[in-house]
Amino acid sequence: MKIAVDAMGGDHAPREIVRGAVESARANDLSLILVGQEARIRAELGAIDVSGADIEVLHASEVVEMCDIPAIALRKKRDSSIRVGLRLVADGKASSFVSAGNSGAVMAGGFLILKKIHGVDRPAIAATIPTPHGPVVLVDAGANVESKPAHLLQFGYMGEAYSRMILGIPRPRVGVVSIGAEDSKGTDLTRDTCELFRRTGLNFVGNVEGRDFFAGKADVFVCDGFVGNVAIKTMEGMATALGQFLKEEIRKSLMAKVGALLAERALRGVKDRLDYEEYGGAPLLGVRGGIFICHGSSSERAIKNGIRAAGSLARCAVDVEIARSIASRGHAAAIAPAMP
Repeated sequence: MKIAVDAMGGDHAPREIVRGAVESARANDLSLILVGQEARIRAELGAIDVSGADIEVLHASEVVEMCDIPAIALRKKRDSSIRVGLRLVADGKASSFVSAGNSGAVMAGGFLILKKIHGVDRPAIAATIPTPHGPVVLVDAGANVESKPAHLLQFGYMGEAYSRMILGIPRPRVGVVSIGAEDSKGTDLTRDTCELFRRTGLNFVGNVEGRDFFAGKADVFVCDGFVGNVAIKTMEGMATALGQFLKEEIRKSLMAKVGALLAERALRGVKDRLDYEEYGGAPLLGVRGGIFICHGSSSERAIKNGIRAAGSLARCAVDVEIARSIASRGHAAAIAPAMP
């Protein structure tokens, strides 16, 4: 199995990408292809110990910058690390593609080069959220800001398959994110989506609210990308704020400082559980092959974990399971006809 890695994507490329890739190749027994400007990649490889890491380098002369317009960049920068990396997956030379670069370009390239899974109209980002009851999946986390009920139904199938195959939950509970648990609450979108879910074989639990993410009410939370992206970024901001509040309170007294020292291991454990770098990023579900999108500011650790997750995505053939689930379990063709 080979994983293609965009060595030029992200705020700290290629240094952090290359270092994370080497560590992940060693720790997870993966073969990697680093795609990007060869001289810069080899300079980074030459500065570290690469023993035990199966690493190839494939030259791509161009870089899609964060400020580039995705569709234009893909069309004009045909030798970019994103386009070349995705081409490796499309041609069967790599199983998955990992990038911390321009996420819009990665998504657009996935649609254009890898193509959508049969039965999927809108690929979606699946974000894993740590909770006291175990990780849950939020779909969509930002790929589609406007969606129809049929699209959200497909997000549910994709998230359910991902939860089963990657998180190991035998029969994931699926809920639609709304403003109340009652069937009458929400918008036309959420109410119509619930009606579609009730006609499937999924373990559907109805409407779920924002506070239910951490209450163990569901394993897969379905919403459009606008709601999902706001929710994810609100959680990230709240986690950062809570850390700052805690630091401020600890500084206020000697007793609090002593208590913090005694609880240092526990506090570090909480920080690690809330750290997005533990998951590395999020997969784009609904395209053939695998795409794993990392945060633009990803460090070596985040890249290492993102590549590990991309390897799991490929090993479990999640794309194949999504196609099977949509075709056979939910009768999606009858329930949710293809939409533009």
